[in-house]
Amino acid sequence: MAKPIPRIGSRRNGRIGSRKSARRIPKGVIHVQASFNNTIVTVTDVRGRVVSWSSAGTCGFRGTRRGTPFAAQTAAGNAIRTVVDQGMQRAEVMIKGPGLGRDAALRAIRRSGILLSFVRDVTPMPHNGCRPPKKRQSNSIYSDTAVKCVESRVDNKRLCYGRFILSPLIKGQADTIGIAMRRALLGEIEGTCITRAKSEKIPHEYSTIVGIQESVHEILMNLKEIGLRSNLYGTCGAFICARGPGYVTAQDIISPPSVEIVDNTQHIARLTEPIDLCIGLQIERNRGYRYSIKRPNNFQDGSYPIDAVFMPVRNANHSIHSYGNGNERQEILFLEIWTNGSLTPKEALHEASRNLIDLFIPFLHAEEETLHLEYNRHKGTLPPLTFHDRLAKLRKNKKEIELKYIFIDQLELPPRIYNCLKRCNIHTLLDLLNKSQKDLMKN
Repeated sequence: MAKPIPRIGSRRNGRIGSRKSARRIPKGVIHVQASFNNTIVTVTDVRGRVVSWSSAGTCGFRGTRRGTPFAAQTAAGNAIRTVVDQGMQRAEVMIKGPGLGRDAALRAIRRSGILLSFVRDVTPMPHNGCRPPKKRQSNSIYSDTAVKCVESRVDNKRLCYGRFILSPLIKGQADTIGIAMRRALLGEIEGTCITRAKSEKIPHEYSTIVGIQESVHEILMNLKEIGLRSNLYGTCGAFICARGPGYVTAQDIISPPSVEIVDNTQHIARLTEPIDLCIGLQIERNRGYRYSIKRPNNFQDGSYPIDAVFMPVRNANHSIHSYGNGNERQEILFLEIWTNGSLTPKEALHEASRNLIDLFIPFLHAEEETLHLEYNRHKGTLPPLTFHDRLAKLRKNKKEIELKYIFIDQLELPPRIYNCLKRCNIHTLLDLLNKSQKDLMKN
């Protein structure tokens, strides 16, 4: 009876059986295909001919165990064992798939002693990758409009410059916004300055004092140019006490903690003799420009008013650049801002924008009151109310309308609190007050 011929390269051992003359393969390519259900390791020569292969299934693993790292390690060891016997010394590794056996198979290959030229991940990516969420369509003309700072520099402590662009805008909008922003920057931002100086030794404004190089008028002009930064409301006092000879600068001003001097090196006076100079100062925070009214009574007690320049913005310009053709013509607004150092140009732009929003809120109130009157016109007669009831109702309605148009975007909240309020569908202060503490804790 003839003996059966043994099969060469059966699936049970997962590799090609030995031949009479085994090939020598010094270099090859190892392909690792790792899925969630199985791991297949195939070794080929440089021409792509399969030399050996193995998988977690052929190694005896069943069910969910085929996707484990240990199954991948066993499959890689069985596939590599044959090619190591055939003299493979160098190999390239191609890994494909998101399975858990990727790293385990690679560690087994490295432990075999084969020198790896490189390891490449050839997992195919889906077409177009992960697409970003579609933008919500909006009919608003400002949906894509954005502000960007294109230039910012500090020339010195008393001069800062910033250049901003706002685009895209429909034809005509750039001029409207530019004019409003320029007027708001120059006239609607609050600033701090010295508004009054007092000294009993000064007979009148245009006199000179022995031992001081500058006249009284020149000292007042130097005090007018001093830049201050503060968060105070109303007025506060400060004073200068210095002894000569020497220079008196802004550093010699003794002010409250809420007031900060922008440039301590600003010159005030020069004392040429060993005399004492004591001047009381009045510091005020306001907006715009205020001309000092000089009265004889002020000069008698040694008090001299100073022209107050509260404006922290020294200059503001706007220019417009148009592009496009026909009905699709659009504009870019350029804003240039110079400040005295008490505010940065970006802070000035933010403050001017908030002031403009506050100026337009009464128009929204007027629209709300008009709608309220039209609604009551169609209703029946109401019982008469007393004067106090009417006054209380008007105050309540006014407060609700004001809170309705104060958005949380204007409050400069921390990002974490802001995101929590947005998730709770809270957009205004009125929405926040209408929520109870229990409702806020649920969300």
